[in-house]
Amino acid sequence: MTRSLKKGGCHCGAVAWEAETDDDVVIDECNCSMCQMVGFLHLIVPKSKFRLLKGENQLTEYRFNTGVAKHYFCKICGVKSFYVPRSNPDGYSLNLRCMDGSQFSNIDIRPFDGQHWEANADILAHLSKDDG
Repeated sequence: MTRSLKKGGCHCGAVAWEAETDDDVVIDECNCSMCQMVGFLHLIVPKSKFRLLKGENQLTEYRFNTGVAKHYFCKICGVKSFYVPRSNPDGYSLNLRCMDGSQFSNIDIRPFDGQHWEANADILAHLSKDDG
């Protein structure tokens, strides 16, 4: 499986980041209350594979429910291009919608039942483990 750096960020360009990911990816489309409203498509990576390039001072954080997830939004345009998910507090979830899809060889989108999060969260736990 080939890997490369992919770039992403917010709408206005104030926040930009890069992450090392596989070129063929499986994206999780969650139906929880937050993801359904914002249209987030999840590509979860270990923290070691993510680097914020600019905009740390342009991010605002939102937490709800258990407070474990750290939702980051650009203060200027309001876009959430990445965040620390409750399912993977040792990683980041990148929003595929905030990345150029041409950076990937193949994208497979699968449904994730976030409305029943407690019963399904373990399905995602391995995604933020560093494989080297």
